[in-house]
Order: sequence, then C-alpha cells, then structure tokens
Amino acid sequence: MNDNAPPTSVGSGSTGRIHPGTSCAARVVRVVAAVLCALGLSAVAASPARADPTAGGDLQVAQTLGDRDLTFMLRRVTGLPGPLHVDVLTHRGTAAGTLRLGAVPTGVSTDRAEGSSAGTTTSRASVRLGGTPGSYGAALDIDRAGPWELVVDDGSRTARIPFVVPGQATSPPELAVFGGFVTAGVLILVTLFVAVRVRRGAWVLLPAGGVVAALAVAVTAALLSASLPPPPQPGGQVDATNDNVTDPYAVVRPVTNDYSRPPVSLELGSYPATAGERGTLRLSVTDDATGLPADDLVVHDGALMHLLVIGPTGELWHLHPIRTAPATYEVQLRLPAAGHYAVSAEFARLGGGVQQVRSATGLTVADGPAHNGPARGGSSRNGSARGGAPALPAELTPQGPGTRTIEGVPVRLSAPSPTAGEASTLTARIGDTPTLQPWLGMVGHMIVVGPLDKADATSPTRMGQAAQGAPVWAHAHSMGGDMSGHSAHDMRAAPAHDADAMGHGDADAMEDGHETGKGDGHGAGTGSMSGLMPLNGDSPADETVAAYGPDASFVYTFSRPGYYRVWIQAERDSAVLTVPYLLRVSPAGGAR
Repeated sequence: MNDNAPPTSVGSGSTGRIHPGTSCAARVVRVVAAVLCALGLSAVAASPARADPTAGGDLQVAQTLGDRDLTFMLRRVTGLPGPLHVDVLTHRGTAAGTLRLGAVPTGVSTDRAEGSSAGTTTSRASVRLGGTPGSYGAALDIDRAGPWELVVDDGSRTARIPFVVPGQATSPPELAVFGGFVTAGVLILVTLFVAVRVRRGAWVLLPAGGVVAALAVAVTAALLSASLPPPPQPGGQVDATNDNVTDPYAVVRPVTNDYSRPPVSLELGSYPATAGERGTLRLSVTDDATGLPADDLVVHDGALMHLLVIGPTGELWHLHPIRTAPATYEVQLRLPAAGHYAVSAEFARLGGGVQQVRSATGLTVADGPAHNGPARGGSSRNGSARGGAPALPAELTPQGPGTRTIEGVPVRLSAPSPTAGEASTLTARIGDTPTLQPWLGMVGHMIVVGPLDKADATSPTRMGQAAQGAPVWAHAHSMGGDMSGHSAHDMRAAPAHDADAMGHGDADAMEDGHETGKGDGHGAGTGSMSGLMPLNGDSPADETVAAYGPDASFVYTFSRPGYYRVWIQAERDSAVLTVPYLLRVSPAGGAR
C-alpha cells in the first residue's frame, strides 16, 4: 500500500480536491439565501396590497312606503353564490302586513349570456310584518357580483332599491407580489440544481440574479401598494356594471380622482289632494347639464333621498321617497292644513357630493273637508299635527330652551346664547336614560330654517311661505355616542349659501334667558364617536341598538343673525320624536 497515494472520495471516482467552481457556487447559494431572508422580512414588514380599501358593510335604506316608515337592512353578501339577508325594521305605529321582495340583476356585461338576465327577478321572498316594532327578515339568493335592485311590493306600490354586490378582485400590486415570490421560489430551486450539477460556478449567477430581480419586484410592489390610488368604486364613484364590479382593475378608468357630476333639478308633479286628504307626491330628478333623467342617486345617510316638507303652521315632515322608476320617486302625504308648503330634498349623486336642492315652487294645498284622523306623518317620526286644524298641539308648538314633554318623553334643551359667526353648541337631553337608537345612522338630526322675520317665524299660517324664501336650510347631525350616557357630536356642513345651522334662543321672553347647560357636562368634545363608527370592516350600529344618549349635541356656526325655526329629531322606543324650537341668533359683536 502506498501511503503517499492521494486520498479518494467515497462513492466517487473523482479526487478529493474541491473544484474552484463548486466553491464559488456554494458561496452564491449562501448569498442568495441571505438575500432571500432579508427581502422576505422586508416584504413581511411592508403594508399588504389590498384590492378594495373599504370593507363592504351592510346597507341601510329608509323608505316611506305608503303609510309605513321602514328601514331596510341589506346585510353584506359574504360569498357567491350566497344569501342576501334583508331585515325590515319597523317603528311604532307601523301597520302589519306582507311585503313581497325580489332580487333583480341590473348590470350590463360584455358577456351576452350574463347580460341577458338583467331585469329578470332571480329570487323572491316574503316578509310578514307584525303589529309591534321590531326586525322582520327574509333571505334572497344572489348568484353573481354586480349591480342589483331590491324590489319591494306592498300590494299597491313598488319600490326599487339599487345595491351592488362586490366581487373579489386581485389588484395589480398583489399580482406582482405573488408573481415575484413564486418566481423567486422557482429560481431558487433552479439555482440549487445548477450549483450541484454544473462545474462552472459562473452559471449559477444567472438563476441567482433572477431570484434577486423577482424578489426586488415583489418587495417593491408590496411597499408601493399602500400609496397607489385604488380604482374607482363601482356604484359609488362610477357606474356599476357586471364587468367592473367583478374586476375594477380590468376596466379602462379615468386617471383623475375627481368624479363629480353637475347639479340636478328637483321637479314636483301635480298634487291634487286637498287639506286632510291623502295624496301622492311624485318627484323627478333631472341633470342640469343635459336635461336627462339623473338616475344615479346613491344611498346617503341611510336613504336615497331625504325629503323635507315644511307646512304653513310650521310642521315638519322628514320623509324618504321610494324610487319607482329611473330618476322617479314618490311619497304619500296627508297634509292637514291649507296653505303653502316648502319642499327641499337632500341626496348624493354617484361620484359627486351631497346636494341640497330646494323646490322652486313648493306645494300649495287647497282647503278641504276637516280631517279627523291622524295626518300622514302624524306619528312622532315626522312631527306633523294630529288633526286637520291649522294650529299645532301645544307640545308641537315651537319654544325656546327649557324642558317640555313630547310624546310623553321629557326633552330638555340647553344652549348658550348663539352669535352670528361663532360656533354654537345645542344639546337636547331626550329622556333620562341612554336608550336612544341610531336613526339614519345618527343619534340625532337637526333641521334649521332661517333667518326669518319674527312675525313669520311665529305665524301659525305663513311658515311654509316664509321657509320657501329663507336664505338658510340646514341639516346637521349629532353622530356621537360611546354608550356611556354622553354624546359626542359632529356635523356635516352644507354649502355656504345653504349652510347648516345650529340653534339657540327664542322669542322676546327668552332673548335674555338662554340656558347655558351648566352642570350637565354637555358641549363640544364630550363622549366618543366610536359607538357609531364601523371598526375592522364591521357595520355601524343600526336601530336595533338602543344604548345612546340621552344627550344629542349639535355644533354649528350661524352665518347671520335673526330668528330661526329649528327641529331636533331622535329615535327612542322605536319612534322618532320631533321637537320644534324658535331660536334667535344675536348679531356679531354682542349687539341685540
């Protein structure tokens, strides 16, 4: 045996020396593994890409369907095909009966087979409403993503509520992230194979370079995905079709984020009913730029349209007309007194902002036979009178700050003396327990009209005509509520020429006696808004939750001094209380 013979490798016919190429390949593999770990950690730390930045929640739509004031809750569809659960929330005084529901796909598509079913009812169900306030449900089958209509038939009229079922789409950044990591994984295997099988280490650099490039693409896409603008939301910013709802990234879209549309005109149909008679008011919405029907209203603050009607005696109706056809709405009214009624509508257009449009003509109702039953809207929800006489009941006459009783509920209004140009806080304590229910997604609503001449503001017959020409119509919200007995507040302001307002004092007897709310802990900044705001994609609380208040606070800056008529609305015990006030705003500088 030759002890000087070179050693041999076990299982191989090669020498024991390590080939220079093999050593180079091993180093490359180690470098690739280190890069992979570093970039992988970077990708984990990066913000994930999301196809849809807003989680689809439940859709709440209020509808004044004949004599019924209903709230429809369309629960989100969590999988396709799958059920659409519809809950119908009723209020005190809602008549029992049966509603027939239907689901109708309405979108267009490049797929002829899919588009051919548009306008056809694909699923039906019935909801039996009981005589007590509560939630009554049914389920409809949804088999595709896209725009739909919920058809509601009460036997005499049909409402059509548009909604969108979102599809599951993968964004381009997500595709880049997934594709980059998958490609890197494949190339790592190729790199290892080349490192083992090829003697020349330089060949390993080719797949190893591909790994680095693929990881760089994936990590860059992950890092940039959070800053990239999402596509326009179908049904919220652009017209919804089957194609863009299923994949909004596959449809050519505008590069700007401004999707606003022109204002619209509100046209009232004829209203032949006399005082005390039930009549149907039809409304049409027309695009000002083209003169064409504007059938692009979206659900805003829990309704497609918020209709405000102010009568000659100062009664307020806050109604939600049903959509019966494209750009056509209707609502039933029983107006109790002869005279002029001012009409205003608030809504939001698809891709545009909120608009408050006042009818140029309003309504003039002729005298008729006395009405001995309750007026349409005579429930606490709309704050109308109880009979056909022009005068309001004592509890519905406007007063200044202080305590009064509405529908058996004590209501205490406290407010500092408001001054034009300065923010004011108005707080209404409704009852004495935190049992307010969110109505239209808010703890409280405040409607403001003014400034008015004092004689008109206190007249029992001219309020409708005075409101017709009032400079300011306002709709403010008390959104707060941490369910702990105090309500925070927020407000959505209207345009400057129709600025939302906030209230204060009253007639001469109250001009120097405004309450300040001392000792109540009311005012700006109290409480938390978290009680009503959706968290982690969940839907906000609806009317089935009675845990807010009893305070409803509003903040507003009056633009000019004078007398204002103010109505505060809040839901309690499944009934909406409407409390009217007469307030006076002092001129700037403290002058009286």
